[in-house]
Amino acid sequence: WVMTISASDVKKLRDMTGAGMMDAKKALSESSGDFDKAVKFLREKGLADSKKRADKEANQGTIGDYIHYQQDRAVSGVLVELACETDFVAKSEEFKNVAKQIAMHIAALKPEFVNIDEVPESRIDEEKDIIQKQSENEGKPAEVIEKIVEGKISSFYKDYVLNEQTFCNPDFYEGQVGTMIEELSGRLGEKIYIKKFSRIEVGA
Repeated sequence: WVMTISASDVKKLRDMTGAGMMDAKKALSESSGDFDKAVKFLREKGLADSKKRADKEANQGTIGDYIHYQQDRAVSGVLVELACETDFVAKSEEFKNVAKQIAMHIAALKPEFVNIDEVPESRIDEEKDIIQKQSENEGKPAEVIEKIVEGKISSFYKDYVLNEQTFCNPDFYEGQVGTMIEELSGRLGEKIYIKKFSRIEVGA
């Protein structure tokens, strides 16, 4: 038996705690829909205070970098800006290490965007159109096509949006990049986010 968590419950918990959508959903699942237990679950994970930090300025940070070599020559490189509020956190080994790990992840999984809201509407419409036509050609009924489109757009985000991607090195972190950043923010007690990244590759 799998408990169904409603979108309105997820929104309510997010408004209460400032946690991310997936974290709020997981917290409600883990606590069988009990809000007090869900809040406690998020606090223990260090995910419940990010809302209080949401309006703060994050003007400090570090640049994570990674160069990939092939037979003694550099063939691709990544720079990523990981932002935080204070110089103190920016200089911490954990923070710098996470920035480096994210750069390596970007080199491996080649995301195109940091967040979902950066994906142009035209790109999503184009994807939906392709999926719709493919499904129609396969003779799928309309109500099934709607679910297929929804599922494949979700997969598209996981393929191309950095914060939605599963982190490439499970020995370092198991889960999505965005959740890893939220947990880091909770541990270090500051607003932390990936500001931007740049990836170059020979011949691309």
